[in-house]
Amino acid sequence: MALIAYDDENAAAYAANRYLSRGGLPHWRAAIERHLAPRPGLRVLDLGAGTGLWARAFVDWYGVEVVAVEPSAPMRSFSTYPATVAGDADALPFAAETLDAAWLSSVVQHLPDLASAAAELRRVLRPGAPVLIRSVFPGRAAEVTLFRYFPAALRVVEERFPSVEQVCAAFAEVGFKQVELEPVRQVIAPNLRVVAAGLRRQAHSPLLLISDDEYREGLDRMWQATRAHRGPVVESLDLLVLR
Repeated sequence: MALIAYDDENAAAYAANRYLSRGGLPHWRAAIERHLAPRPGLRVLDLGAGTGLWARAFVDWYGVEVVAVEPSAPMRSFSTYPATVAGDADALPFAAETLDAAWLSSVVQHLPDLASAAAELRRVLRPGAPVLIRSVFPGRAAEVTLFRYFPAALRVVEERFPSVEQVCAAFAEVGFKQVELEPVRQVIAPNLRVVAAGLRRQAHSPLLLISDDEYREGLDRMWQATRAHRGPVVESLDLLVLR
């Protein structure tokens, strides 16, 4: 099963509280472009598109066609990308070998069957097409801002998120190979106070899976840290690329 099921409250919190803006993503734009090789007519699948941030960014940055798939009806209702359609990772609504790349951002931990999702991506992608996975992985998440203040949420990642090795093994079963794993910098907020003031527990699945006391203690740690923190909040997330 997925870590959580997004209802209206979760979807609204996600739409309001995921900090990234396109102005804070120059390193992601460059990293993606190295593996996407954008060109006119390129069709990119945004799987688990959420509220449409990345679909819109891909269109604006590269001028490609994005087909966005989101299984949650509440999330689709908050999407700012009009071409978002319903669909699941193990039953994508596309013909075989009709897509040129797949983008999965903060998605792999929600896939109930990685092997089935990998097989379905192999079916709809053209030969040699890349799968670009933006994610937090166990053993590589300690520097993510949220987890500095919520160690119980980091424990959720370590215990319940798939590792790089597990993802690669599932995709290897259908012929994908790892070609890149790199941390990519991102600016998530102008300062830590903005993060603390805007934090909504429902927007982050690891926070929903810790106790109320652990959440309150983490929020207290974050607010205490705002007294000394200066400047933008910068962190890194991993980009895993498979072909």
